[in-house]
Amino acid sequence: MPSFRIWTLAARPKTLTGAAIPVVLAGALAINQMGYDLPYGVWAGCLLFAMLMQIDANFINDIYDYLKGTDRADRLGPERACAQGWVTPRQMRVAIGIVTVAACLVGLLTVAWVWDRLPWGGWKFVALGALCVAGAFLYTTRLSYLGWGDVMVLIFFGLVPVCGTYYLMCLTLPISSIILGLISGIAIDALLIVNNFRDREQDRISGKRTIVVRLGGHVALALHRSIGWSVFALCVVLWFLTDSSWTELPLFILAGGAFTWLNTRTTNHMALIDHGRALNACLGETSLNMSVLAILLCVAMLM
Repeated sequence: MPSFRIWTLAARPKTLTGAAIPVVLAGALAINQMGYDLPYGVWAGCLLFAMLMQIDANFINDIYDYLKGTDRADRLGPERACAQGWVTPRQMRVAIGIVTVAACLVGLLTVAWVWDRLPWGGWKFVALGALCVAGAFLYTTRLSYLGWGDVMVLIFFGLVPVCGTYYLMCLTLPISSIILGLISGIAIDALLIVNNFRDREQDRISGKRTIVVRLGGHVALALHRSIGWSVFALCVVLWFLTDSSWTELPLFILAGGAFTWLNTRTTNHMALIDHGRALNACLGETSLNMSVLAILLCVAMLM
């Protein structure tokens, strides 16, 4: 394959939605709370940083699982660049270095945009960015093998990007931004649960102790089902905290439609098709529901 296509596949573009959603939601909430006079360059910088960090994490996952032997012939997910021999480990290490440096530069420039106006000090946000970089490395190399992946998703796909982006844009941190961070992190965690449910047998053989491996498939299904109800409850709380008379309409459409789909249809699929590549369809449906949630929340807050 052409090199561009190889590196595009290695970057896993479908996963970038999960990285973009919390930052986009934070921007929509900022407009809802503060109006349109905001530093949109900061918003764009946070979005680019989040997407670069996601690509970085994907590259790290690609090479580490290959070297550890996790990406075997019985793998159910998409093909990986190192495992398929499309790129060498050395090439992947160089790519990781380039993306890491690019992400750090974007992060520094974003913080520098509002450095003089940050009540907490710019260096604290530099440290937060360094923590994100460390998390990208530790997630694949250590924490995901110990069952901490779901906690990492809640933190780095929820609270950190939503609250961090909102604060850099508005220089304040209301309770609504924390609630929105929880909504984002919990909703995106549904994707990880389905992914780990699909790979639970392979992960058990590889010694990867995800929460699904630790608790078992039945508990994972119950956890997945509870996510929809938890996010809906938090959306109701957010409705009362945001200043928009239109917020109720898309949220209740969401409650009656998307979350019913997530909690029943997808779960029923997993109850009937509890192993193999057929679960990839459930993964796609969960990703779609996550995107619908983000779109409806953005529309609600902007209206």
